[in-house]
Amino acid sequence: MKRGKNYLEKAKKIDRQKLYDFEEAIPMVKSNATAKFDETIELHIKLGVDSRHADQQVRGAVVLPNGTGRQVRVLVFAKADKVQEALDAGADYAGAEEYVEKIQKENWFDFDVAVATPDMMGVVGKIGRVLGPKGLMPNPKSGTVTMDIAKAVSEIKAGKVEYRLDKTNIIHVPVGKASFSDAQLTENIDALVDAVKKAKPAAAKGQYFKSVTLTSSMGPGIKINMASY
Repeated sequence: MKRGKNYLEKAKKIDRQKLYDFEEAIPMVKSNATAKFDETIELHIKLGVDSRHADQQVRGAVVLPNGTGRQVRVLVFAKADKVQEALDAGADYAGAEEYVEKIQKENWFDFDVAVATPDMMGVVGKIGRVLGPKGLMPNPKSGTVTMDIAKAVSEIKAGKVEYRLDKTNIIHVPVGKASFSDAQLTENIDALVDAVKKAKPAAAKGQYFKSVTLTSSMGPGIKINMASY
């Protein structure tokens, strides 16, 4: 992949052979976030597991103490009084079959997270093939299939993020914005790493954190020293 001059200049500041502690890496990543927008700071964690095996899956969700810095649009699949409960909690959209139909017929995806009550999963399953690849399918493991709609919506709006392995056994999660203070990013990163650590499968053998990289939307990645974890 060909990189621009600006990116290459930023990359020169980073020692590719070194593993940086977070307290050193965070200000470096922020200083490299020079785009005209508030860049997202992301953590990429490669784990020593094999996602092809069911007993080595790593998936869950965590509420970041300082949020993600972005407005998250929430769609709730629910009926009756649960619709109003969702809207009162801050959901952007709430309803039943009408939203399934809207997604099917209009290819509508003006939302970032989908939540559903358990009784709606039969209906939501009709669009599973569409929601799944986009990472939008409600799932009990991430707390997005629940009867406690108010809690689910409130947590998502407060900064709840989902983490799960991709096909290469890597977790990609936003941990804040370049405008966040070093302390805010540190708190968010600690919360995420702790959650992933606790989610370690019993079947995982050997080194769990294979490699960890901190980066901004447009900047080069910095490899992290995970010895303290």
